[in-house]
Amino acid sequence: MPFNEELANRIRKQLLFYSEEFIEKKMFGGLSFLFKGKMTVGIVNDTLAVRVVSSKIENELLKKTVRPMDFTKRPMKEFIYVSNEGIKTEEALLYYIELGLEHAKSKL
Repeated sequence: MPFNEELANRIRKQLLFYSEEFIEKKMFGGLSFLFKGKMTVGIVNDTLAVRVVSSKIENELLKKTVRPMDFTKRPMKEFIYVSNEGIKTEEALLYYIELGLEHAKSKL
């Protein structure tokens, strides 16, 4: 599956502001950005995928632009999809990158 290259470039630009090092890896048929081997955010087709700590997942799922990541036809634990509507601004995209980075750091 192809992924949204424009969204990938937006994420890459945001990651330049971090002192942490991220690597890109093809996952879920798209592209993921990993911190110390842990996925933070990714792109599946045109949709942003985000890892979220368990304590915040319910709150995120209340948003109309967020849904469970159901890549396997079942909701995946600690994963959400965010529609393009939910990441129109760079501030909104940064919010989800921070959420994904928080999850990655919690697993180290």
